[in-house]
Amino acid sequence: MTFQTDVLFEDNHLLVVNKPAGVLVQGDKTGDKPLVELCKAYIKKKYDKPGAVFLGVTHRLDRPVSGVVVFAKTSKALTRMNKLFESGDVKKTYWAIVRKRPPEDADKLVHWLSKNEKTNVTKARVKQYSGGLRSELHYKLIGQIGQHYLLEVNPLTGRPHQIRVQLSSIGCPIKGDLKYGYPKPNPDGNIGLHSVRIEFIHPIKMERIEIKAPLTKNDIWAPFVQLVG
Repeated sequence: MTFQTDVLFEDNHLLVVNKPAGVLVQGDKTGDKPLVELCKAYIKKKYDKPGAVFLGVTHRLDRPVSGVVVFAKTSKALTRMNKLFESGDVKKTYWAIVRKRPPEDADKLVHWLSKNEKTNVTKARVKQYSGGLRSELHYKLIGQIGQHYLLEVNPLTGRPHQIRVQLSSIGCPIKGDLKYGYPKPNPDGNIGLHSVRIEFIHPIKMERIEIKAPLTKNDIWAPFVQLVG
């Protein structure tokens, strides 16, 4: 990974990178090297740090999703960032490519979600039920290229696979997302979902910051660059 181009923001407290689709944020049973370890290696080399490097994971993106990921370089920053995410004080913006035009050009979706840990699949229901977590997002239609539509999505909660399952529930599965109803995979096995922007109050400096992640100009995203400038 070339961090000369993938680092979006860095100071003494935070490291924010543009995660490529297909890379894990944290390690799992596959044993593949995760983003957090790649970032630790970057810090160790850049600052010639002896011993182990501390880097805290403040949130995650699914493996097939690209975009903004925020890491904490100190325990103080990690604790405060965790609180910001838990309280909903972090604004996240995604772009999603879908095959079907949504029912409305802009809308708020509310579902109750539950995840099956064995199958790693989240189910969505429109009515409240025991064990379901209320999940909300706003979306708006940005435009159309060919047979696909680009949506801008702002999740108001942070549930596993939330955007993927909520869009699928209105008949708009994300391009390449076989798990949630898209009929065929993308050539690289990833999906058309990108975390493009994140906004929050810096946990130490107490200044509002906004960080944007440019699109990777691959076969999935290249046609949509003209829609978003």
